[in-house]
Amino acid sequence: MDLAFHHVAIIVSDYDVSKTFYTQTLGLPVVCESYREARRSWKLDLKLGDGGQLEIFSFPEPPVRPTRPEACGLRHLAFRIDDLDACLGELAKKGIEAEPVRIDENTGARFTFFADPDGLPIELYEVK
Repeated sequence: MDLAFHHVAIIVSDYDVSKTFYTQTLGLPVVCESYREARRSWKLDLKLGDGGQLEIFSFPEPPVRPTRPEACGLRHLAFRIDDLDACLGELAKKGIEAEPVRIDENTGARFTFFADPDGLPIELYEVK
């Protein structure tokens, strides 16, 4: 079996706020956007730099995330980046605060976390 990453899907509480966050704040390009009348749900496919996608879904009254980040299921969303300091600078200009930078004890790579509008932890992982 030869598996490769295709996409991650998340459900958001406010579609418009999350769409703005992921497309404008993080700069992810839109691949496709559609409204599914039967589900009263928006679906937004966003392109990642490695060819993968992030799918954003809205549903009426989704339950809140039980805990951060140790809920069963998706723990966090991680993005590989080349320059952590530059990325943090761009986020700071947009009012996004990140946690202090840490070092991965296994790889020596630098990483940090910030949150999306629903509190989903997003990791920036520096790979040089």
